[in-house]
Amino acid sequence: MAQNLRHMQREFQKADSDLDYIQYRLEYEIKTNHPDSAGEKNPVTLLQELSAIKSRYQTLQARFKPIADEQKEIKSRICATFNKTMTMIQELQKQTDLELSPLTEEEKTAVQQLKSHMSDL
Repeated sequence: MAQNLRHMQREFQKADSDLDYIQYRLEYEIKTNHPDSAGEKNPVTLLQELSAIKSRYQTLQARFKPIADEQKEIKSRICATFNKTMTMIQELQKQTDLELSPLTEEEKTAVQQLKSHMSDL
């Protein structure tokens, strides 16, 4: 999940950079190739709309960051609780001299997935 969040943040940054480049290219193309376009939508208006879209995008990115931070904190708490639970189970096994039966393939897969998610933190 942390990888997905980092990937989304990289995508947001890339999109932001792409918007800057598009705006630059549009301004350049308009100045060079269409100095006086008649009967068409004003290129300046198009650029203003692009700026508005970029601004909305930045607002979304600002809203996304606290959510991503909260998700990371929750995942960290889950991992800590999981580790404490596993330690308690091991202690109980030692105190009672009980052994668990070997894990099934499904349980082994679940453990590997948990470990993988915990290492992403």
